Parts: sequence; structure tokens; C-alpha cells
Amino acid sequence: MSIPFSAAADRNKEVIGDVLETHLSHVQTVLEIGSGTGQHAVYFAGRFSGVVWQPTDRAENITAISARVNESGLKNVLLPLVLDVEAQADLVGRYDFAFSANTAHIMSVAQVRCMFNVVSTHLKVNAVFALYGPFKYRGQHTAQSNESFDAMLQQQGAHMGIRDKADLDAMAFDVGLDFYKDIEMPANNRLLMWRR
Repeated sequence: MSIPFSAAADRNKEVIGDVLETHLSHVQTVLEIGSGTGQHAVYFAGRFSGVVWQPTDRAENITAISARVNESGLKNVLLPLVLDVEAQADLVGRYDFAFSANTAHIMSVAQVRCMFNVVSTHLKVNAVFALYGPFKYRGQHTAQSNESFDAMLQQQGAHMGIRDKADLDAMAFDVGLDFYKDIEMPANNRLLMWRR
């Protein structure tokens, strides 16, 4: 089979990895929500050999992620688990860190809330959740390109759209996560972090 490829994931993996490096030094297990093509999972597992990376995604993406994981030959990236954030059926245990990239603007607001609940349920105490993507601040976009992207998303589906950091902070707080860091990234993206 031809394994799907994301140009965006390929572009941003190194800069995200550079930031994660300082946060994964004492981490043994990472839960990734919405692994997509599996490119981040394989890249980060290869870069951080002491970390066991657990990809997850909706059922329709599992075959492609599994193919990429198997192709990598890496022992520290696990086969993906099916995860619908509204059901969280296959997840057990707690992780040292959670990561998700470019998911919050694809999910509905209700699904984003569910994602925070999944993270809170499956993170150890003091563990961190890192969420990468474009975000709004006080209702305002940080760049014209993000505003155009937001409009395009909403044309694709009324449930989609760039989320406001204040709303995400409120969702996090509701499930026991406290705001930790806001890191500026290239291409008008951010890496937001909350700690359980």
C-alpha cells in the first residue's frame, strides 16, 4: 500500500522536536492523540530513543499508521491504538507526557473538550500535555494567513475552526490541567502546554 504523506508534518517535525527535547529528558512514555499519517510518531521515536511513543487515531487511519510504524523498524514506537476522543475505548493506563498536533482546529469544540478529558484521564500527576497548531488570542488571529486558514476550515465544515487560547485554558482547567507554557513556533503556530 502507498502510505499517506503530510508535507506539513514533514516541515514541522524538527522544530517541534527541538522544543520537545527539553521536556522529554525524563519522560518514558508519550501518548499522541491524532497521529494522522504517523510521521511525527516515527520521527520523534527515532529522535528520542529512550521514549516509548504510543500513536492513536480514529479507526480509518490505523492501517496507514501501522504501515509506517512497521516500515520504521523502531522498537520504541508502538502500533497505533484506535481512539475516538468521544469514546476513548482502547486506552488504559497513564502516560508521562501527551502530544497532539494540528487537531484542535479539525475537531468540533465538543471533541476538543473530550480530548482534554482523555488527556487528563491518562496523564500521570505533574505530566504535561503539548498541543501544536494555530490559535487565536482574545478572539483575534495572530496573522492574516491564520485568518484565511480559519475561513477555509469553516467552509469545509461548520464544526471546524481555529480555537482561542482562553477557551482551551478553560477546558483544561475544568479537567484539572493548569496552563504551563506558550511557545512561539514558525509559520504562525504555537506549542501550548498544560500540566496535570
